[in-house]
Amino acid sequence: MFSLIKSMINTVLVISIIFGFVVDSNAEVDEFRKHKNKAFKEGEKLTFDVKYGFVVAGIATMEVPKIKKISGRDAYHITFEVNTVPSFDWFYKVRDRYETYVDVEGIFPWRFEQHIREGKFSRDFSAFFDQRKGKAKTSEGEYEIPKYVNDIVSAFYYARTLDYSKLKVNDKLHLQNFYKNKVYELDVIYHGIETIEVAAGKFECIVVEPLVQEGGLFKSEGSIVIWLTNDDLKVPVKVKTKVVIGSIDAELNKYEGLAGKLTSKR
Repeated sequence: MFSLIKSMINTVLVISIIFGFVVDSNAEVDEFRKHKNKAFKEGEKLTFDVKYGFVVAGIATMEVPKIKKISGRDAYHITFEVNTVPSFDWFYKVRDRYETYVDVEGIFPWRFEQHIREGKFSRDFSAFFDQRKGKAKTSEGEYEIPKYVNDIVSAFYYARTLDYSKLKVNDKLHLQNFYKNKVYELDVIYHGIETIEVAAGKFECIVVEPLVQEGGLFKSEGSIVIWLTNDDLKVPVKVKTKVVIGSIDAELNKYEGLAGKLTSKR
């Protein structure tokens, strides 16, 4: 009898352990979206000439140097840098760097950093997006955020993964952008198809205009136009930004480590 009771207790213990393990394991599973991405991958690097009028004033690079673990998830470490060339530094020196960590499976951000050095102005800002708790923990406080909210750089890479083929001219895509202490609406207007030529070649492009309210890569509102290759990669070929006097153009001059073939190149 004692042996039977002991055997029953052991059986119950085993079942309890297994059941407890299953419950705990399920509790730890992240139920995040899975978003298809054919646009970019680890190793991509894009280099741009930044022009003010006919003068090359700086160099910009957008790069996905590696995949890192952040908050227990694989994330693309994405960097964006803008530096004026030495001959332009005397006029207005720029040393800007942005970083974001974008979830590989879901294409949403976990962390964002901004380090601005423009003339005598400087600013450093960072935010951790706790996508599990719906909180943005920044260098300036903690704020509630909607699920999958973007920073301005992750929003750009997310926009590269979207399908524009069924859009009509002036249709809008709706995104959200968190910056400083607030969530901003970020609409992207579709302007159609255009073929343009830059140093990197001639490309058929999708033309879009993000209506950036705050936290953009440039100080402007509704004055940024972007040309993306009309293929799966949607590589940025040109960015035109209006400023107080004239405009600044960033034009692609080199690319490497792409996720596929640029079928839009002519």
